[in-house]
Amino acid sequence: MSANKTLPLLVIAAILFIGSFSVFTVAEWQKALLFRLGEVVRSDYEPGLHFKMPFINNVRKFDARLLTLDVEPERFLTAEKKNVIVDSFVKWKIDDVSRFYTAVAGDEVQARQRLEQIIKDEMRGEFSKRTINEVVSGERTRIMDLVTDDANKQATQIGITIDDVRIMRIDLPAEVSNSVYRRMEAERTRVAKDFRSRGFEASERIRADADRQRSIILAEAFRDAEQLRGVGDAKAAEIYANAYEKDAEFFAFYRSMNAYKRAINSKSDVLVLEPDTEFFQFFNQKLGQP
Repeated sequence: MSANKTLPLLVIAAILFIGSFSVFTVAEWQKALLFRLGEVVRSDYEPGLHFKMPFINNVRKFDARLLTLDVEPERFLTAEKKNVIVDSFVKWKIDDVSRFYTAVAGDEVQARQRLEQIIKDEMRGEFSKRTINEVVSGERTRIMDLVTDDANKQATQIGITIDDVRIMRIDLPAEVSNSVYRRMEAERTRVAKDFRSRGFEASERIRADADRQRSIILAEAFRDAEQLRGVGDAKAAEIYANAYEKDAEFFAFYRSMNAYKRAINSKSDVLVLEPDTEFFQFFNQKLGQP
């Protein structure tokens, strides 16, 4: 190959090589910094194709999407000086890429560490103002909003914006949980005993009332029975008296026959009486004689 043909090829290759170091692209989810000999000269790049000076300028790109930081569970003291273990996460993103690079050298790991410390400091301050009941239920949402707002003021110093702080779980330490469970168990036992004593008292009161009503019912029944029996005896006496008045001799004879029946009702019965006693008056009378 002649020198006349080789030279244009070398020139084209050199142009392409230099051109590859002269252009760069920025994606929609990226932020870019342009450096000139190590100094930041531009950070406001829109998504698309851009140019730079080869060998003099260099470009560094950063993820500008919403990122998630899982904060390590941390112990915080409440207003009652009780420990709680808080598990949370943070949604954040790079806002000012130039400041981000200056503050943490563009290191995302270092930025996460700084952000985690900011969140823990803010939560520590908020939890120390509230009781366990307030941090668990009453003001949990307010705590997250306050931490987000206050942490954002510090996060802007490292070029990031906090979109949201969420508390996933609030637990008591194991030793505190055991103590709480024992108190709850003791309280439930006390309530159960109170219910049982009330039930026993009510059962005794119902049983006593039932016994009283039973005694009253039996007494009234006995009274009514005696009254009826008295009325019946009086009626029977009246009937006997009327019968006696109608035929006194027959009534005396009938009564004596019943007496004989009751007295002499077995072969083994023995009576020692004089024959002329009144008991045998009807035996001693002759037929047709009184």
